[in-house]
Amino acid sequence: MSLTHPHELVERALELSRADGCVVIADEESTANLRWAGNGLTTNGVTRGRRLTVVATVDGATGTASGVVAQEAVTLDGVEQLVRAAEAAARAAEPAEDAQPLIAGRAADPRFTEAPETTDIGVFASFAPALGEAFARARAGGELLYGFARHECTTSYLGSSTGLRLRHDQPTGTVELNAKTADLSGSAWAGAATRDFADVDVTALHTDLTRRLGWGRKKVDLPAGRYETLLPPSAVADLMVYLSWSAGARDAVEGRSVFSRTGGGTRVGERLSPLPLTLRSDPAEPGLQAAPFVLAHSSGENDSVFDNGSPLAATDWLREGRLANLLTTRHSAGLAGLPLTPPIDNLVLETSAPGAPTLEEMVARTERGLLLTCLWYIREVDPATLLLTGLTRDGVYLVEDGEVVGAVNNFRFNESPVDLLGRITEVGRTERCLPREWGDWFTRAAMPPVRVSDFNMSSVSQAS
Repeated sequence: MSLTHPHELVERALELSRADGCVVIADEESTANLRWAGNGLTTNGVTRGRRLTVVATVDGATGTASGVVAQEAVTLDGVEQLVRAAEAAARAAEPAEDAQPLIAGRAADPRFTEAPETTDIGVFASFAPALGEAFARARAGGELLYGFARHECTTSYLGSSTGLRLRHDQPTGTVELNAKTADLSGSAWAGAATRDFADVDVTALHTDLTRRLGWGRKKVDLPAGRYETLLPPSAVADLMVYLSWSAGARDAVEGRSVFSRTGGGTRVGERLSPLPLTLRSDPAEPGLQAAPFVLAHSSGENDSVFDNGSPLAATDWLREGRLANLLTTRHSAGLAGLPLTPPIDNLVLETSAPGAPTLEEMVARTERGLLLTCLWYIREVDPATLLLTGLTRDGVYLVEDGEVVGAVNNFRFNESPVDLLGRITEVGRTERCLPREWGDWFTRAAMPPVRVSDFNMSSVSQAS
């Protein structure tokens, strides 16, 4: 597999294509990982992978059909079989609802024929020694550390029969660190997202976990109810990521989502928050860089293989508290009468109000409330309101008179992130963070901590 460069697979597939249109994406992936448990490394490794996706389009009397076939570990000799399978799928399919002319007219990436970027275990050169020092501190303090670190580098090569030759290199790193008391009765979690692990401060993560375990020495039982609650960036990210995934223009214009306007149309332009909050995405966001063009391996509600190669630009989803844009393909943009705003693989929430506080400053001015660590097992209850349910995890703390006084039981919550936007009373300083629930699918996020006056803890959870 390594003897054939990915761009050669793309060129070979396009050369073999007999369809009316063809898009080919070659994804070359390498990963490096570390895992640890009980204050010691358990496993480490490096993997390599390759996936080739062929999209064939066939014009007919009633429209254009598409066929999509993908395969792992494709060699040059196996390309023709994949191309023929995609063409057969297109000829057997009904005309595609999202059919549009394939994107053309973009300048070729000068790096298109270069070898892919890769990662290896060396990415942990500074992280691993710092982790070892954390193990020593944990042993001395009667703590146990568990967790994993993963770094992935994916280089995507996109070519088309209309002349596209585009490339994107995407490094993605995550670390999740759990600290537990020696008797396993207390647990605290911290996570971070990174491009290269050079900016991961293991000492700071561990120090925060030790502080949280200390808070947990005192246990306080609280009933279900509505509490003033401080949500840290990770918890806010999980809610905002789900909101962004649910912000499809087609669902909204057809009356099937929280973004549907009563009487028809969408809620674009409506105020969702009284605060000057902006939720945005930008392929060039520093530290959160993402693909600057559409890479669609299949068509769905918010993605279209016909849009492959379409340029992506900075987009506001919420601007100064008002809904500014919804997710669109070229097809759904036409249906909704909205601009083309495809998904972008990062998300930033911020306030334009001056003097945004840190989470510690927000805690210090809390008379009585809850401080969360993170959310998990999030599930949708009602798409019409985007009501979500889920559980708290790895530390819910009681704050009284500006001090954390103990850990309370876990809760099940019921909240809509859209409704929540209208009930946030304070917004902190935006920082890069790792969504806990969605970190396997979405890592490039920057969020502030927020204060909600009446977060709905609908029932006590026995989860621990």
